[in-house]
Amino acid sequence: MDAFYASIEQRDNPELRGKPVAVGSAAKRGVVAAASYEARAFGVRSAMPSATALRKCPELLFVPPRFDVYRAVSNEIREIFHAYTPLVEPLSLDEGYLDVTENLRGIPTASGTAAEIRARILEQTGLTASAGVSYNKFLAKLASDQKKPNGQFVVTPNQGPGFVEGLPVERFHGVGPVTAEKMRALGIHIGTDLKRQTLAFLEEHFGKSGAWCYGIARGEDNRAVVANRERKSSGSETTFSDDLFAATDIEAGICAMADDVWAWCEKTATYGHTVTVKVKYADFRLITRSRTVSMPVTTQAKLRELSVALVRTVYPVTVGIRLVGVSVSKLASVDQTIPQLELELLYEE
Repeated sequence: MDAFYASIEQRDNPELRGKPVAVGSAAKRGVVAAASYEARAFGVRSAMPSATALRKCPELLFVPPRFDVYRAVSNEIREIFHAYTPLVEPLSLDEGYLDVTENLRGIPTASGTAAEIRARILEQTGLTASAGVSYNKFLAKLASDQKKPNGQFVVTPNQGPGFVEGLPVERFHGVGPVTAEKMRALGIHIGTDLKRQTLAFLEEHFGKSGAWCYGIARGEDNRAVVANRERKSSGSETTFSDDLFAATDIEAGICAMADDVWAWCEKTATYGHTVTVKVKYADFRLITRSRTVSMPVTTQAKLRELSVALVRTVYPVTVGIRLVGVSVSKLASVDQTIPQLELELLYEE
């Protein structure tokens, strides 16, 4: 989807159309969750501090996020996807992979299928979508950014290796900023540079990722589209307007995040064996503390208790805390839980 959150806000509020819009908060420590294309023209990007965004674009209009609306629209779009193929692998609320090799409409080409899907999304939601069409996930992902917004780009099997060769490595899906910086230090700037390296060289410098880098430099990616991918964790975090030092304030924040996570657990009837607390200090140092129990955490009180106990391991606080988060992982649905004696603190990190 094109600037999904911001586009929904512009769709629902005509006064925002054609104007630079950011979904998020303009507060001192606010962050841009999404930016309209009008805002992006000024250099405003998602995950950018709001203060920085306002310096780049003083006319920027902030609107609070409405995740319930975004989820509802996302579900509507996924229903459209499933009218064409059962092989849908969501990546987020606004993005997903579709394998349309044998689509339900019998459309002979993937590009024709993508065009029809995009037209139906526009008709039903009033929103535009862009599509990348290719013979594997890696290339389809790259292609999806080529003609944004409201565009479509095809990379055929004959074009794949050459398409990759000219791209900067930071464009490669799966190559993050740290890996890209390491590649540049090794003289690897574009796909051609990466393709020149041997598998042994890449494994030496990038470990298990070496084989992946070797393949994508040649346009190769054998991953299948996996429908109904199992979720591995759920969490919530918040950034405070002022740094926290007092234990009562910190623990209140932790309990609020634990309650957010618990709301998801109750809604989905899914519970975690592992509770993790994240703490980010004013100097941006980040630490986590985790505890695993033998039985899933199936009460709100227990989730709060474990979360507070974990955050207390970071006391005393000598540097202010700017962010806390709570997450649960090692998930199990309610019908997978079997009552038994609880053995706590199997490990801690």
